[in-house]
Amino acid sequence: MNILGEYFSRLKTRILFALMVAISANLWAQTYDIRHSGAIGDGITDNTLFIQKAIDSCSVTGGKVYFPKGIYLSGTLVLKSNVTLHVSSGATLLGQPNTKFYPYQNSGIRFYGEDWAKQALIFCKGQKNVSIEGQGTIDGQGAAYVTTTLKKPDRYRDRPYLLWFAGCENVSVTGVRLQNSAFWMQHYLGCKYVRIDGIKIWNHSNKNNDMMDIDGCSYVTISNVIGDSDDDGITIKSTSPLVSEHITITNCVLSSHCSAIKFGTESVGGFRNITISNCVIKPSAQLKTIYGKPAGIGGLAMEMVDGGIMENITVNNLVIDGAEVPLFVRLGYRARKHIGSASTPGLGKIRNVSISDVVATGAGITGCSFSGIGRAPIENLSLRNISVEFAGGGLNSDAERIIEELEDSYPEGTMFGNLPAYGFYVRHAKDIKMSGITLRYKTGEQRPAFFISDTHDFSILDTHVKPNPGSQTMVVLEKSSNGLISAKGYNFPAGGFIKKDKLSKNIIGKVE
Repeated sequence: MNILGEYFSRLKTRILFALMVAISANLWAQTYDIRHSGAIGDGITDNTLFIQKAIDSCSVTGGKVYFPKGIYLSGTLVLKSNVTLHVSSGATLLGQPNTKFYPYQNSGIRFYGEDWAKQALIFCKGQKNVSIEGQGTIDGQGAAYVTTTLKKPDRYRDRPYLLWFAGCENVSVTGVRLQNSAFWMQHYLGCKYVRIDGIKIWNHSNKNNDMMDIDGCSYVTISNVIGDSDDDGITIKSTSPLVSEHITITNCVLSSHCSAIKFGTESVGGFRNITISNCVIKPSAQLKTIYGKPAGIGGLAMEMVDGGIMENITVNNLVIDGAEVPLFVRLGYRARKHIGSASTPGLGKIRNVSISDVVATGAGITGCSFSGIGRAPIENLSLRNISVEFAGGGLNSDAERIIEELEDSYPEGTMFGNLPAYGFYVRHAKDIKMSGITLRYKTGEQRPAFFISDTHDFSILDTHVKPNPGSQTMVVLEKSSNGLISAKGYNFPAGGFIKKDKLSKNIIGKVE
């Protein structure tokens, strides 16, 4: 065979091989247009059976279920392995506004809330390789459930999630707009390998309108989310003994009437190996509130009250605008069981947490608190390069308040009322490192910048704080030991910027 003949023979073989690959890929990744199953995008026809038929067919070969332009009314859809729901631009999957279209589901995982959280527009249990994608919209019509649920003795029941994934693996939700859920917008329970990227969220229809809840999941990436919710925003939970771990959250713009980024409140298993970076938290575009405040109660809230462990957490590069309490870390002891037959949770732990490079403006009068309880202090907390502008307005009576322990209370940044410090209140803690802290206030302030109580082995270095004009006290100490504190000389006189009680020992203060 001559050289030219050999070349064409090899080329023919390559072409045939490429065709075989293309044919094989087509067989195993087909597209199922829901219209071919009978769906009609008129916003009136119930398409539940038609869309489910397309999903069932697609699950046999693997591939995409395609939503073309139109409004497709539906009740519960059960997503299956190897199926991608592609909601195209101009397409809307619209949830039915009546609970009869949402049969109760069993997640297969025992969790706090299982008695009432049983319904979803899209439900997926124990499946692999499932996706929702596209530039279209999924709308739960959540406002339709306001009047019906308020008449019931239990306000949690009969309100479906928009998305509910339980015990799934390789889950991807990208691109779509999610809006108007009757309950939490999306609940990922006990899942592995979850990717949430580039979605837009609007959730201001009903009570408990969380933006998303990552619950006992592992290997999760959340990025490029733009969201606005009445209740909590990106929420890391642990409503079962499963730990939420190996999670990254980055490049998001978030608004919430409650807490924009939150750990808890449920913490049965706990939280481990989580990093949060490059996020902007801003006031909600929705001024009317169901819960919380128009500009938000909290920016970052880290709450452990039902046992479990929070460890190895880093948070950096946050801009927080308008939240009443920009930073809140709380270890309490509500000790709520995740199911009735479970043992009472033991004391939780918070340790190895780093928060850095935060700029917060528009904060309220409350102040930021970092507190454990006497039997369980928070440990190894680092706060670095943090600038906060508070409203000010605190009084001497606030500075002298006795702050109740409230061990078993629901945790919230405002739970203690106006704190004894306009800046940072730290109680029941050890191995605390603060550096590069800048604190300011807008109106007259009679409280110190820091109030440190029952805290040991700590440092407050390189501080730039606005002093109380009626007093040159920067830090008040009680029952604390082994502390190193420094202040800038142009704000405070040497030796006179620390006030401590008789039980505080081995405190070194210096003016730089």
